[in-house]
Amino acid sequence: MYFDGAVNSTGSGIGAVLISPDGRYYPVAAKIDFLCTNNVAEYEACILGLQAAIDFKVKELEVFGDSMLTIFQTLGQWKTKDAKLVSYHEYLEKLTENFEDISFTYTPRMNNQFADALATLASMVSITKENFIEPLEIEITKGLAHCNAIEASEAKPW
Repeated sequence: MYFDGAVNSTGSGIGAVLISPDGRYYPVAAKIDFLCTNNVAEYEACILGLQAAIDFKVKELEVFGDSMLTIFQTLGQWKTKDAKLVSYHEYLEKLTENFEDISFTYTPRMNNQFADALATLASMVSITKENFIEPLEIEITKGLAHCNAIEASEAKPW
């Protein structure tokens, strides 16, 4: 799972992408409807991805993020000093109990482009309370494709 948060002048958004062992991508994104810091957005994104993995009944998960703070605090290498982040950290730790095996790895931003794009797009979307957004479902079907093949003749049609 890759996750990322984005905070900019248009708002805040979070994104995560689950990648199955057979290479299928399952993207999730959300707009954050409150003012927050980039660190809060990163925690929100990681939590979103973990919740999606739990919904998919994933038991083994590798988590990658470009937020050193989120990754190293989750690994226990850094202390969570910011009072605003303590509850996020505690909730994230609670979510990890749903997995038989889970790992967290820092990855450079250039390796996290898909989640970054999801978060950035989510941050830019203007959503009002009156809007209802249908979830986007992407499906790949395997089967025969049919087409009409029209063969052109060398003869002139006129």
